[in-house]
Amino acid sequence: MIEINMNSITKHLFCLLLLFAVSWEIKGEEVVYQVDIKNEIGPKTWRLARKAFTEAYKENADKIILHLNTYGGMVIYADSLRSLILNSPVPVWAFIDNNAASAGALIAIACNKIYMRKGANIGAATVVDGVSGEAMPDKYQSYMRSMMRATAQSHGKDTMMVGGNQQIRWKRDPHIAEAMVDERIYIEGVTDSGQIVTFTSHEAMQHGFCDGMAENIGQILEKEGISNYSIRYYQPTLLDAVIGFLINPILQGILIMIIVGGIYFELQTPGVGFPLLAAVTACLLYFAPLYLEGFAGNWEIIVFVLGVILLLLEIFVIPGFGVAGILGVLLIICALVFAGIDYVPFDFLGDFADFILYSLFMVVSCSLVALGASMWLGAKLLGSRKWTFALHAEQRPEDGFVGVDMTVQSVIGKVGIAETDLRPAGKIVVDNEIYDAVTLLGDYIDKGTAVVVKKYQSGQLYIERIR
Repeated sequence: MIEINMNSITKHLFCLLLLFAVSWEIKGEEVVYQVDIKNEIGPKTWRLARKAFTEAYKENADKIILHLNTYGGMVIYADSLRSLILNSPVPVWAFIDNNAASAGALIAIACNKIYMRKGANIGAATVVDGVSGEAMPDKYQSYMRSMMRATAQSHGKDTMMVGGNQQIRWKRDPHIAEAMVDERIYIEGVTDSGQIVTFTSHEAMQHGFCDGMAENIGQILEKEGISNYSIRYYQPTLLDAVIGFLINPILQGILIMIIVGGIYFELQTPGVGFPLLAAVTACLLYFAPLYLEGFAGNWEIIVFVLGVILLLLEIFVIPGFGVAGILGVLLIICALVFAGIDYVPFDFLGDFADFILYSLFMVVSCSLVALGASMWLGAKLLGSRKWTFALHAEQRPEDGFVGVDMTVQSVIGKVGIAETDLRPAGKIVVDNEIYDAVTLLGDYIDKGTAVVVKKYQSGQLYIERIR
């Protein structure tokens, strides 16, 4: 009886061990989600990264690894990525393939761990003007310094052995993070005053801004002791490609020009036609992708439609060009400007003024170019200036625009007879037609005298006696 019980227990233990081994094998495979950031950080990068994180959460990823190789980009989108990483329930690691400069450094520092390829760099996070490349005023640098400092502090402190003594230090020194933005910050042993901090991979390891060096993501996982894993990627769809193409700043500028040009031509030729169709299509292509991706909200679309309505009322209903027309133009410009920018908290409008001014410059300049091109094209196509806002038509005599009958010009040079005495005015007969006439020299001519018509001026024939 005891032998039978022992066999039963052995069988049960064997089954339990087998189930444990199978479940451990299944559970042991870690899902690693790779997100590539290898271009300028902007709306397209932010949109794809956000979608990739959402997919990673759905697939219960154990790790998210950002494959970074970027020189930076727009701070507003880098800040959005930073917040996405810091709030991620899944640990996020960074693999700096070559460069993590400027906004790329901010994103890397937000990650839980940073690995770098030999020869890679991180730092140089000064805020610069997107056109000239010059450093922006200190209020922009102050905001960037605070973001870098807060991001470094978010990883907390570690207990380290320094000179045989335990010391509690920041895992990533916030002071060094600030020095990546401001050259005035002096840190002994790190940088002299006047130099922005940019670390190589070895320097980053020394100062706590790199957790290890690796040549690829496989080596990172190997160093972390992860042998059983699968790497997954977010595969952009055709819709992603189309939206990414449509939110390109260059194409957005072209769409703005089509919107303005289409409205102008439609106002010149009332009625539903090609200009209106082009303007409506451009509006849809401009607002639709921005709305779908969360850049444009309901209020921008409502403001744009309201602006168009006010402009039409000013042109067709209210005489002159007054408050309604000016307000309509301002609302249209406002809608186009803010639709092209991701959500900006109004408490920080000053900090994001650079992006707002850039969008405003693009909208206004494209609108002016479209308006000028439309006026020029209209004049060329129709061979007149009827398409401009002011009247420039000329009523030239050679085109028949005269205030008197010009048929009498046909008798100039012909010979006639004085029908009456000319003292000096009177009547003459030329080709059996009677005309009023005046002597050219102011002399008197008797009735019946032969005369010749010399000129026609100001509705009057002038004659001379034939000698």
